[in-house]
Amino acid sequence: MSEHPTTGERPVGIDELLERVRRDLDRVTPEEARDTAAAGGLLVDIRYAALRERDGLIPGALVVERNELEWRLDPQGSHRAAEAVGHDLRVVVVCNEGYASSLAAVSLRQLGLRHATDLVGGFQAWKAAGLPVAAGPPVTAGPPAAG
Repeated sequence: MSEHPTTGERPVGIDELLERVRRDLDRVTPEEARDTAAAGGLLVDIRYAALRERDGLIPGALVVERNELEWRLDPQGSHRAAEAVGHDLRVVVVCNEGYASSLAAVSLRQLGLRHATDLVGGFQAWKAAGLPVAAGPPVTAGPPAAG
């Protein structure tokens, strides 16, 4: 592979990128995610609507579309969700199988959410572990918190 003409860096593929970003994440199992939520942490479901409708929802998880995640969870942002209470919030990002959530968690860490991580295996691992799954309309991020 050739180097980037401006930065001189070698491009990486997605597998290498995932390996790199996961080194800094304390990724959690479904049971650890459940315990984090029980202790006041926030589970954030970034799966797209068709997957949520097909497979169900984690009860109590906040649904935030991936393209809105940073805006909704930045505690200093003018478009933040009411649940985005501070940089110390424990956040577990959940995607379908645990890939996109790793990249999303790193993005949240770059915003200062130092305890952001993701669920190993995603929603499918949660469901396979026999943890609660609900059908019905999701709990989505409401209007931005007053700033």
